Amino acid sequence: MIKLYEKNELTFSLVWIGFYVVLYSAADNLSTSLGTAKIITAPLSIVMAVVLLVWITRNGLKEKCGLCKVKADGRKYLFFFPLVIIASTNLWNGFALHMTLPETALYIVSMLCVGFIEEIIFRGFLFNALRKDNVRQAIIISSLTFGIGHIVNLLNGAELLETMLQICYAAAIGFLFTVIFYTSGSLIPCVITHSAINSLSAVAGTRTERSAIVGAVVLTAISLFYAIWILKKR
Repeated sequence: MIKLYEKNELTFSLVWIGFYVVLYSAADNLSTSLGTAKIITAPLSIVMAVVLLVWITRNGLKEKCGLCKVKADGRKYLFFFPLVIIASTNLWNGFALHMTLPETALYIVSMLCVGFIEEIIFRGFLFNALRKDNVRQAIIISSLTFGIGHIVNLLNGAELLETMLQICYAAAIGFLFTVIFYTSGSLIPCVITHSAINSLSAVAGTRTERSAIVGAVVLTAISLFYAIWILKKR
């Protein structure tokens, strides 16, 4: 992998994104066919996360990929308090169990890993590959790619409205996460928030169409305003 990375970081990033999307979707479908949600996806997610972490560490890329402390005064980021609000999004409509306890555990494990994996490949790899030419363009492309990438959920049985809303607020959150990474040098706050959003969806309360739309609008607004605040405080 290191040879491809050194030769062309952008190609390396796109290969990882494609590999992740295809493999993860296949694992989800196979898990469903076996009758237990995430039974294949959870162990696959763990393996992928470990492979990425070991590879990054062995090749001395931890700091470049943002696996380091924030290199700025926390006050500039409002001590990341807005991220707590964003992380809690799946609890805004209450708490409920939709799966069996084993399935819930598998789901949470896979979602925790996905938070790490997606931050690394979309921010640590893709954004870093693009920022060499144009930082602003890199932020936009990385954010939109992250948001649009959620369209794959349609293949896994998600509803159209839910997916469209997710694409919108995921692009906004992706923009915020990229700004945080760019300005602070760290992906840690993004990984933690991303993993929390994902894993808490396992116990999210039932949403109506109206609450889903309102939630998406609020989440998008918070993400964009917070990102703008951070950029102004640079």
